[in-house]
Amino acid sequence: MEALGKLLSPLSMGTSAVQDTVKLVVIGGTVETARRISGSAWSNFVDSFFLTAHFSEDDVLMHWLSKQPAFGKSREFDITTRSVGRNNMDKTAGDIEDDEEDGEQFSHGKRKKKVVFMPCHDTTHNIYYGGHLLRVTRSKRNSEYGATQEIKISVVARSNDVIKRLVLEAKKLYEADAEHRIHIYLADTYGYWRYNGSRQKRPLSSIVLEPGVKDMIVADCKDFLRSEDWYAERGIPYRRGYLLHGVPGSGKTSLIHALAGELGLDIYVVSLSAKGMNDTMLMNLMGRIPQRCILLLEDLDAAFTRSVTRDATSTGVPMSSKSTSSTNTTESDGNSLSLSGLLNALDGVAASEGRLLFATTNHIDRLDEALRRPGRMDVWINFKYATKWQAEGIFKCFFPSREATAAAAAEDLKNAEAQGKEPPKRKVYTTIPLLSADELVVLAKQFAEAIPENELSVAGLQGYLLKNKSRPRECVAEAAEWVRTERETRERIKKEKEEREAKEREEALEKKKKEDAKKATTDDESKSEDKPRSIKKKQIVQIAAPEVTETAAALENAIKTDASTEGKTVTPGSPAVDVVDSDDLVILSALTTASATLASHEDSSKAAEKKAEEIETKVTSGTEETTSTSTESAS
Repeated sequence: MEALGKLLSPLSMGTSAVQDTVKLVVIGGTVETARRISGSAWSNFVDSFFLTAHFSEDDVLMHWLSKQPAFGKSREFDITTRSVGRNNMDKTAGDIEDDEEDGEQFSHGKRKKKVVFMPCHDTTHNIYYGGHLLRVTRSKRNSEYGATQEIKISVVARSNDVIKRLVLEAKKLYEADAEHRIHIYLADTYGYWRYNGSRQKRPLSSIVLEPGVKDMIVADCKDFLRSEDWYAERGIPYRRGYLLHGVPGSGKTSLIHALAGELGLDIYVVSLSAKGMNDTMLMNLMGRIPQRCILLLEDLDAAFTRSVTRDATSTGVPMSSKSTSSTNTTESDGNSLSLSGLLNALDGVAASEGRLLFATTNHIDRLDEALRRPGRMDVWINFKYATKWQAEGIFKCFFPSREATAAAAAEDLKNAEAQGKEPPKRKVYTTIPLLSADELVVLAKQFAEAIPENELSVAGLQGYLLKNKSRPRECVAEAAEWVRTERETRERIKKEKEEREAKEREEALEKKKKEDAKKATTDDESKSEDKPRSIKKKQIVQIAAPEVTETAAALENAIKTDASTEGKTVTPGSPAVDVVDSDDLVILSALTTASATLASHEDSSKAAEKKAEEIETKVTSGTEETTSTSTESAS
């Protein structure tokens, strides 16, 4: 206080009001400064006992937190029917879910919804873990790239071992729940990978290919994943590429889905034709791909509007089918990805390693040789139309036998007991009959006999079986009729396409004829405008006296004919300027005068010559006057 008094002593000489005001300001500032210093000191003291970790809400830790009872007992929460965390793998704490619906309810459109309870943003919740108190806070931040959500966890501890144990436990729990699911990542417009959700694993047995093909692919993939050291010792880039090509609907994408589930890999999908895609963005995406994953490039032949070729103007299709519309689309969507950029991203110096590259295409001949060469696409697999062997295998997948169903249930029970978990509940579809093993074999062979060899796609067969999934016997009996209908439909579509193409060719030919005719008419008009419309003066001098009258009459007829060609009408007695050009009028007038004069002086050649000179003079002067008049009129 003595120091404060000394500080305020110079102000004692002022008025009482000023002194009080200054004292109040100084005291208030001193108190506020002391408060801030003490608050900062206390905060630093408390933080010295707390460890704080920040996680993205897409992290696996969110799945662990969703299992904690504190999340379901929150006093302030958000309620949603959408999935929570990284996926909708399992039921979370505090959720409400309808009982399992039966087949009758499901057939009438009743849909099961899960009601999810999640703590609100910017609220703190206390969770006990391993004898430590965790303070969990959900927050939401807005940025130029969109809204991002994060989780902040603070724990009273002097070491970060508790955070490490928490992350490892969350990872194990996530992997256990994700055992039967695969995760999909898509590239966004900013060059980052965004989590798109999880999908149920597809059994590899549901993929029916030619004998030996599926086993070869699985063995090759597994051999690559465990050969990292072998590649490093020999200086070979640790990459593997697979090109799946063939007819549409033959199971290329389905095979990739099943392989991801069999190998336990996530799928990263990049669209080369996406808006804004360029060489730099693709390189950034490839650099952010983790090891041990599947990179999928679907429909590689249609990815570029200008095609994946070295020619920037190529469309990847025959020359007759090119159009300017595709070029305009490419210029407007901002896609500037080039072939060299794609090649550098796949196997350049900065390309990622340890991933399996799968590319699909329906037209392998449209791909550039550099893109198809070994080192980028090491294994080529051709997918054709369904064979009888495939038709039989697909039928068995759609209609399992009673023995196979019982064996699968026993296998699930055995695995659950080994892991100490409850066996998963299997849905019983009362509308789908279970066949005996012998009957299933007979029906599958009959179905295969009704399917023609290499004519229908696998997707077409699956579509037909889906329509009859509860009628296996009727499905076999009606297979031949379905094949006939499919053939008729294809023939009709083919005929309509041919007629449409023929009509388009006729329209194009007719349009070309009209353009040629219009061009020819324009050329004729240009030639007629360039045709001389006056007689040279040297020609006038050479006209003999007896021919003057005939020349005048011929010129008059020519002028009338020319006027008629230009759409004019020659009317007797009308002004000459409305009928013909001024140059023609001067010449016609001179010739008429010469004709009359020469008729009265036929015996005098000198008079004719003199008159011709006068004609020449009049023609010259008349032309100059006409040119001057036309110039003035134009001005």
